[in-house]
Amino acid sequence: MKLYVTRHGQTEWNALDRISGVTDILLTQEGMEQAREMAQKAKEYGDIQRIIASPLRRAQMTAQIVGETLGLPVQTDDRLTEWDYGSFEGQSRFIPGFAETKAEFGCKMPDGGESVFQVVQRTYNVIDDVKRLYPDENVLLVCHGGICRVIDSYFHDMTVDRFMHFFMGNCELRVYEL
Repeated sequence: MKLYVTRHGQTEWNALDRISGVTDILLTQEGMEQAREMAQKAKEYGDIQRIIASPLRRAQMTAQIVGETLGLPVQTDDRLTEWDYGSFEGQSRFIPGFAETKAEFGCKMPDGGESVFQVVQRTYNVIDDVKRLYPDENVLLVCHGGICRVIDSYFHDMTVDRFMHFFMGNCELRVYEL
């Protein structure tokens, strides 16, 4: 069984280096083109049998493009929603305190955000459910940068430094063996 993982296509906030967690933002034209290119790459793999996506529109738009290309419906799993960054939402990615707050794994983001541990719990649960529910299928998860970071930590040991510096580009496609 293979788990394919991709991050949604580019959004305006991605292009502006703004923090976009649970804020529901649409893809740019560039993001839609990235999704079409990634869909062709997924088609070349030829073995994706199921698509599961975050409910946020940027992931849904990406997943729909892939689904149309592969002839597959898109399932939605709310647990793939991006990390809730609290009051950091919409701010510059370089705002003082953001990187340091992200590294405090047991602390929630300010003003109602999530901790790393909360994001890890729900993301690991998705992977465990995919393994249990679809053991004979290759599944594509269409999600977000923070979720992709957590998924990578499921498969690879990560120091705090590696976790904090993990990056996955828009519509980059990774494959993990389950």
